[in-house]
Amino acid sequence: QVQLVESGGGLVQTGGSLRLSCVASGRTATTYTMGWFRQAPGEGREFVSAINPSAGSTFYADSMKGRFTISRDNAKNTVYLQMNNLKPEDTAVYYCAAGRPPYSTTRYTYAYTYWGQGTQVTVSS
Repeated sequence: QVQLVESGGGLVQTGGSLRLSCVASGRTATTYTMGWFRQAPGEGREFVSAINPSAGSTFYADSMKGRFTISRDNAKNTVYLQMNNLKPEDTAVYYCAAGRPPYSTTRYTYAYTYWGQGTQVTVSS
């Protein structure tokens, strides 16, 4: 069993930055691929980024490449999402997820077993 707790969301102006954190608890937390997804009002849950257990591989949605950076500190059981140059369309609830997806399914919600409660990110224009 893995519990995930996100933090770091908030209100920021267009062009601003935020860093989200997700702390994982559980003995095997460091063995999971960690992902970030987001969900805007009235929309489905969308893949943002993911990182494999060793942090040797990272994945990004095309619209986030160059603006978002995912990282993890296994000593702290924490994964981070640094978000720069934020835009109003980035407004959403951001969720942290843990799973063991095959490479081909890293971007899909069904590939993840554990989910956090989410943290709200609001970007004002």
